[in-house]
Amino acid sequence: MADPRLGRLGAVLESFDRLVVAFSGGADSALLAWAATAVLGSQRVLCTTAVSPSLAPEERARCLALAAEWGLRHAEVATSELEDPAYIRNDQLRCWHCKSSLLDALAPLAAAQSAQVVLGVNVDDLSDHRPGQLAAMDRGARFPLAEAGLTKAEVRALSRRLGLRTWDRPATACLASRIPHGTPVTVERLGRVAAAESALRDLGFGQLRVRHYGELARIELEEAELRLAMARRAEVVAAVHAAGYRFVTLDLEGFRSGSLNPVPGPSDAAAAVSSSEEAR
Repeated sequence: MADPRLGRLGAVLESFDRLVVAFSGGADSALLAWAATAVLGSQRVLCTTAVSPSLAPEERARCLALAAEWGLRHAEVATSELEDPAYIRNDQLRCWHCKSSLLDALAPLAAAQSAQVVLGVNVDDLSDHRPGQLAAMDRGARFPLAEAGLTKAEVRALSRRLGLRTWDRPATACLASRIPHGTPVTVERLGRVAAAESALRDLGFGQLRVRHYGELARIELEEAELRLAMARRAEVVAAVHAAGYRFVTLDLEGFRSGSLNPVPGPSDAAAAVSSSEEAR
């Protein structure tokens, strides 16, 4: 029996001739890349991964592995957000400047192929504080998952039904999201966060964030792993010290995606996507 969710997504994708998909390897962009390739064929879909110091090494490796496994036409593209003083400043519009850099890098690829740039944004994302979405839309990007009405839960359920191993991938975000607004983003700080998180994953911890506060690292773990972290306290401390932090703290509230974000208000992105749907 056909899945109506896949039918809606397929209908949106069929409205395009050629696509450039921003492919980060997370559940959303993975479903979009897989579905776009299945609907349009690999010669009409280019899946691109943005590479910069804000991308964790594990995430880059995952994108390469998925592209090879699924037969995606894939390319890496270097982005230059760390050359932008507005991005480095790290105010609440950091994601705007980051996404602008991504779209600037993808624009020549899309123009050369007369392709539409698309991002893996779902309906739930539209109500969150994500100025990057507005930057992408200002540059003409489209969000097929949201246009098909897919929520995060539906993205995961559909991915599982299709046998995509990304269906239960934990939410990810660029390494800069670990640095509080107002603290400048630097290659050195991103490297320390990446090293600390990689070391903790090597110890067996799953969903986590290392929030950067100068010499202090605030670790967010899933609630079920807080007790394990205390039991392995010496190993945790040593791992984070080795990444360059002097002080190590464990956040008793546990993992919270976007815990450094301001409280979200009504989303202009939601209204814009709705207008896009009405125009089709």
